Amino acid sequence: MPRENNSKDRLYAEPVEKIQDFVFDQKVASVFQDMIRRSVPGYSTIISMTGLLARRFVQPGTICYDLGCSLGAGILSMLKCIDTDQCSIVGVDNSPAMIKQCRENTKFSSERIPVHLICADVNDIILGNASVAVLNFTLQFIPLVQRATLLKNIYEGMVPGGLLILSEKIKFEDQRTEKMHREMHHDFKRIHGYSDLEISQKRAALERVLLPETLNTHRKRLKEAGFSSISVWFQCFNFVSITALK
Repeated sequence: MPRENNSKDRLYAEPVEKIQDFVFDQKVASVFQDMIRRSVPGYSTIISMTGLLARRFVQPGTICYDLGCSLGAGILSMLKCIDTDQCSIVGVDNSPAMIKQCRENTKFSSERIPVHLICADVNDIILGNASVAVLNFTLQFIPLVQRATLLKNIYEGMVPGGLLILSEKIKFEDQRTEKMHREMHHDFKRIHGYSDLEISQKRAALERVLLPETLNTHRKRLKEAGFSSISVWFQCFNFVSITALK
């Protein structure tokens, strides 16, 4: 995990007259560790298992990509778990603030496995020789029309037997199920200290930039990209993590 940061997320604690679209700027980066821990059920499990999955599927002489690496939690999990030094890790994020903090969090973490960080849009990255690719809560922020192309590019940049880890907030086709999981997610936030005002204002900030899709949509797109053996290995309310193999 990233180094301990005691900054508490209070970005939406006070009433905002005009709520702007959510962006991963310096304000968010400074509280992101607290924000995601209190906002995403099962986040710590997903991160720790990202490392274990990478350990099993990394191949000597290949690269592990963390696309949308934020503060580097997924990278640190892979560094902790991978038992070969014949690989490297590439982290990509389009937020300069996130990359800056990620660099601080990972710079002393491993002398065995090289870590390269790139500040760029994940859609502009050409993957190559990848045995593991991680998209932890990244695809949901990509415009809908670009998602299929991104997954196809990831597939084409992977070696045979490569693993994709895709973690996402999802929506449900059945409206009663959608309502139940949405309300349970809000309850999760409440028990972690968020007020109704904070929940409401952040939801408004995210509604045009975080666009969840159904699990069936994700499965279909992964198959169309070429992936097989697609499996949900984790779910908590409306948050899932999927594995897919080349």
